[in-house]
Amino acid sequence: MAKTDINTRDDIFLLVSTFYGKVSKDATLGPIFSKAIVNWDEHLQLLTTFWESSLFMTRKLDNKYRGNPLEAHIKVDAANNHSITEMHFGIWLNLWLQTIDELFKGEVAENAKRRARKMATFLYMSMFQARSVQ
Repeated sequence: MAKTDINTRDDIFLLVSTFYGKVSKDATLGPIFSKAIVNWDEHLQLLTTFWESSLFMTRKLDNKYRGNPLEAHIKVDAANNHSITEMHFGIWLNLWLQTIDELFKGEVAENAKRRARKMATFLYMSMFQARSVQ
């Protein structure tokens, strides 16, 4: 089957659910995520909305993401005794890129990779900075 680009919410849900299936089984990331996420179905829908809003921001969408990812990640870091490192973000990013490459090909897929790289850097740097304030 030929790969296509990310075009719909269903495509994003496939990406997000496949990716977090890998994350939940990862020896390093799995324990952190299983401790932080109470309802996986709800979380997958929230993250689908996040990525849909991020990748299709010029479209009229039924749902727009309105959460605060930085606040959520700072709380998760604190709950894990500030033990989250750049290694965790590196594993996360590598799994994200791998999942995109397995499922999709195209301009939006490449944009999803770029946005994830920027987001991982921003979240880690901001999370690290928040440690000195707490």
